[in-house]
Amino acid sequence: MSSQHLLGWQMRMARVCWWFYFSKVIELTDTVFFILRKKNNQLTFLHVYHHGTMIFNWWAGVKYVAGGQSFLIGLINSFVHVVMYMYYGLAALGPQMHKYLWWKHYLTSLQLLQFFIVTIHTAVNLYADCEFPDSMNIIVLGYAFSLIALFSNFYYQNYISKKTKMA
Repeated sequence: MSSQHLLGWQMRMARVCWWFYFSKVIELTDTVFFILRKKNNQLTFLHVYHHGTMIFNWWAGVKYVAGGQSFLIGLINSFVHVVMYMYYGLAALGPQMHKYLWWKHYLTSLQLLQFFIVTIHTAVNLYADCEFPDSMNIIVLGYAFSLIALFSNFYYQNYISKKTKMA
């Protein structure tokens, strides 16, 4: 592959990462809408932490390491968000759709799977000969661990603990 072709490929990946970052800015408006609609029950620590930190994480990712590993993380997260917003779109159609939304806990499982994939990929990058800076790998690893802890707690509180209380 010629260096000019490689540079073109890298620039396309960096551009995709920028658009992904921009999508995180749009997603942050969820929080604004929750506040404006006084939906304080949806303003959990998990929601605010995740949406608030993604802006800064992706700003740093686009500014310093767009492409490569950042591209993979954005690709996986985009897939998860397509499924997630499909769920929310169906839920927004009204109560008659609720019987079709039995798969909500699988959505949380998919989110957790995403964080485990990112964790494994990032850990491998720390030990492989990878051009992605170790400092950024460590930051991504720490952030992925924090999301695993928070989303696991969400899963437990919403799907396991409630079943135990009902039994």
